Amino acid sequence: MTRLLLLAGAGETREIAAGLAARGRDAVASFEGSARFAGKIPLPQRVGGFGGDAGFERYLESETIGAVLDVTHPFAEAVSARSARICKALGIPYAMVLRPEWAPEEGDTWVMLDSEAGAAEHIPQGSTVFVATGRGGLRGFANLKDCEVIARRLGGEPEDFPFEGGRFLQGDGPFSVAEEEALFRELGVDWLVVKNAGGAGARPKLQAARKLGIPVGMIRRPRPLEGVTLVGTAQEALDWADAHG
Repeated sequence: MTRLLLLAGAGETREIAAGLAARGRDAVASFEGSARFAGKIPLPQRVGGFGGDAGFERYLESETIGAVLDVTHPFAEAVSARSARICKALGIPYAMVLRPEWAPEEGDTWVMLDSEAGAAEHIPQGSTVFVATGRGGLRGFANLKDCEVIARRLGGEPEDFPFEGGRFLQGDGPFSVAEEEALFRELGVDWLVVKNAGGAGARPKLQAARKLGIPVGMIRRPRPLEGVTLVGTAQEALDWADAHG
């Protein structure tokens, strides 16, 4: 049986891991850094980076990995590009789960952004901005003038916000539309900023913003990798794994 490496972290991780375990597939799930699914899926796991290109290549060879299924976040472009490149060089089958993007619906007010820094071109001074883009890109919002920037932080140790005028809000999801709507009202949110990750996880925020008439700064996805196999759902990912087992 071909051993499969699951590069884990996106919302489809749990379903795909359960499907692989149910099939008795020889697979290991790898999480880079802190991950919400680590320890909660029925597969052997490793946590942490690989140590660059050379480290990833060594891992694939030492663990006799025969296929790689990339279920990282749609915005983890550096990790996905590295994985695809090295798998191609080693002749290891590689596929990436890339769920469909969100699209605006009736009642939405979306402004498309190329990056976090681009939000400052549209958000007025003095606004209260709820940012749901992950901690990694928060510094990109430091150019928002005289705004209160609020970002939710899920668990972990308390930490300082990366720039003045911002603060973390502790909370553990999932959150319903009603809960997000109540929170936005309580905070007096004027703008919501998210990445176009697709999927169900952040959809309640978008629905709450629609109901409240809050404009959304929607950060565009990176361009899809060229020349790689893309699958859109957990079932398609499992079908691919079956074909490369």
